[in-house]
Amino acid sequence: MLTEMEVREALRGMETNPTLVTQSSFRANTEKWPDNKISFVENHIAYLRLHPKTNPSHYLSNLRLMLRKKV
Repeated sequence: MLTEMEVREALRGMETNPTLVTQSSFRANTEKWPDNKISFVENHIAYLRLHPKTNPSHYLSNLRLMLRKKV
């Protein structure tokens, strides 16, 4: 099992990878996100926190496949 720090590092690496589409997401809660955006990393960390039974390694692997830019 990966630690949260390892997951964050993997997500940051994905964020800097030019072959992946990693954009910020819109959030309507302006109290929590004043500019209505949540970063790519925080978005996926929040998902994993909400779904503790999800295997982080599998999640990251599937995420890489889904975010790959189509040529």
